[in-house]
Amino acid sequence: MEAFSSKNQLDMARNVHDLGSINKMREAIASGDESVLQEAAEQFEAIFVQMMLKSMRKAQDALADENSPFNSQQVKFYRDMHDQQLATDLTSGGGLGLADIIVKQMGQSEDSYLPASVIRSDGNLSSLNRDRVIATEQAQETVLASESKGVQSATKDSMFDSPEDFVETIRPYAEQVAEKYGMDAKAIIAQAAVETGWGKFVIHNADGESSHNLFGIKANAQWEGDQAVVDTLEFNSGIPQKQKAAFRSYASLEEAVDDYGRFIVTQPRYQQAVEQASDAHSYTRELQSAGYATDPNYASKIMAVYNSDRLNGLMP
Repeated sequence: MEAFSSKNQLDMARNVHDLGSINKMREAIASGDESVLQEAAEQFEAIFVQMMLKSMRKAQDALADENSPFNSQQVKFYRDMHDQQLATDLTSGGGLGLADIIVKQMGQSEDSYLPASVIRSDGNLSSLNRDRVIATEQAQETVLASESKGVQSATKDSMFDSPEDFVETIRPYAEQVAEKYGMDAKAIIAQAAVETGWGKFVIHNADGESSHNLFGIKANAQWEGDQAVVDTLEFNSGIPQKQKAAFRSYASLEEAVDDYGRFIVTQPRYQQAVEQASDAHSYTRELQSAGYATDPNYASKIMAVYNSDRLNGLMP
């Protein structure tokens, strides 16, 4: 029916700001009549002002006398009706300026305002998150390209035939480092087992050669040796996130285990761990506290392997 134009729809919603009025505004905008955009924006601003007034009234009610005749439900009912109309009147003559901003933003009448589609994605948070992930990956690629000296992406692959082979192979090197730096050899092996899944997931360079990196030590600015760039799982506020990182690459397992011991004792942030190096429980707890790994359960995982029947059965 022609009588119910977009203008009429807004007129019907002018004095009652409820869900019905919001629907009428949607219908008016959907009609394609650009002339109603200003009035729709003013209606939105009126609803916003009404919400502010309602919040102010609630604060006032908290301090009101319960026995006062002005605090009855009937008075509140008519007061709310008055506030609804007051919100419309306050915004009809220019108001807070919110309506003008909405018109400029949605109408795209000025070059200085970004299109509404750029700012709002109709609640499509997945697309916003996807853009953030892509931007993060691009930033990581840029950083790694400069810090890793053009190293190709590496992979993780098995380096040992079994947990028994894993422990038997690295135990002599762990014992050497433990004696050298006053550490617990079994704690060193347990940490390596957690980092590599008992040697099943050791970083291998792009050419297929093992990096021998058993402890997940990254290639920081002080590292001048070979590197391997690989996907890794980091925890941010307890949430796992996949990232790329450059890790140290060694020529042998002996070099890798020795560098682990030297890395721990020379880094100031691990000083508390070094002081507790002979006590596996305190040592691993201090490693986690110092930020060795972002996994919030890192220390408990190491101790679970440390106390496991498997590792104890493989140690002399």
